[in-house]
Amino acid sequence: MRAYPYKRLSGVVALRVTAVSLRGPGDSREQLDTSAFSVVERVVALGLAEQDDWETARLKLSATVPSKATETNGHWSDVSVVAVLTEKATNTRTTVQLDSGTESGREWTGSLELCRADHLERATLSVHVVATVDGVPGRVIASSEPEKEWAVDMTAEAPVRQRELDVVEVGFREGPAWLRPFRDVPWIVDTSGELPAVRVNTDFDGITELVGGDGTSVEGMVRDLLLAQMCTDVWTAVFHTAIGDLEIEDDGTPLFPDDWRGEVLREMLPDVVPGRSVEEALRDVHRRRTGTSGWVDLQPRIHFAATRRAEVPKALSTTIRGLDRLHQGNDT
Repeated sequence: MRAYPYKRLSGVVALRVTAVSLRGPGDSREQLDTSAFSVVERVVALGLAEQDDWETARLKLSATVPSKATETNGHWSDVSVVAVLTEKATNTRTTVQLDSGTESGREWTGSLELCRADHLERATLSVHVVATVDGVPGRVIASSEPEKEWAVDMTAEAPVRQRELDVVEVGFREGPAWLRPFRDVPWIVDTSGELPAVRVNTDFDGITELVGGDGTSVEGMVRDLLLAQMCTDVWTAVFHTAIGDLEIEDDGTPLFPDDWRGEVLREMLPDVVPGRSVEEALRDVHRRRTGTSGWVDLQPRIHFAATRRAEVPKALSTTIRGLDRLHQGNDT
């Protein structure tokens, strides 16, 4: 534990990437979809870009800091929040100051632009709360935890760290006791661990070969559609897990969890309760879930948010077009 010769801010400082866009030659621009960054893994994969010659990337950022950061308490003043992108391989450091978006001073937003030529592999994105303390400006009074920092990968084609979403193949019939009642289903989503996990049932005929193999074009389309459905199940399960285990303040206000559950809620709530801030949306969803009415009405919105992030419409459209081409080929 590091010791500081001045008063520091206690509490969690969280950072999120909410959108990614690229700029290429001639000011051509490409907006990457949500599959290019993962709120669970906290990784941005710029290798998913359709244009290989992109020159700069713009990351839209949102940070949450403890409310005490902007309280007048005599310990500090001139509070600002900055996001910092660093890469050891190239000794590159890019800093951007975020803007306060709410009266409470908890939510800060902004955009960071990085140049592709300045980076080689993977950079680290963190956030810091800076203030004047005891008359000394520029002191860091709080930072995001190292394990909660984001990674920005210049070449990766999937937003993962050392591991992907934990997918474990196991036979449900003779496997762990808690899985045996589900022996007739192809997979189960487990949200009890550090990260959500998908348990794939190897006793379900053909599922292992279909999910893990290459196969024909038809099998490939079926596999992509199946994986999209699996991802839908994951997003739905993690949302329900996150919203069902909230810490509540004395006045009844629900708080965002600090781990992946909080990131999932911040990612999905704008689609579940559109037109509201994430704090208002969280209060609304919590009220409906714990109240006497309204929870059932939210289920279509939750399903919409999950299928959108799993890119089910894209997978289904691709499958339909592919099958149509096959039918046309057979007719000729």
